[in-house]
Amino acid sequence: MVVGTIEIGLFVRESRSLKDKRRVIRSLKDRIASRFNVSVAEVGDSDSRQRAELGVAVVSNDRRFVNEVLSKVLALVESDPRAEVTHQRMEII
Repeated sequence: MVVGTIEIGLFVRESRSLKDKRRVIRSLKDRIASRFNVSVAEVGDSDSRQRAELGVAVVSNDRRFVNEVLSKVLALVESDPRAEVTHQRMEII
């Protein structure tokens, strides 16, 4: 069994309130989960108005598949103009 995780730090530029930020984060989480069939959650900076941290996990029996899925998740998040990726950390075990 291969487990892969990625933590993605985000800066939500146009967020003026927690409600604005949560709308953007909820949209990203829903898109990621439905497109890639992975587990995704907001795992940090939940009380910050413009910062967020997403955690994504995927399990498979193929290391290459896990790496590919996590890379595609990161590319999807990076392509969203509403949020800027500030850092990311991927781990596959």
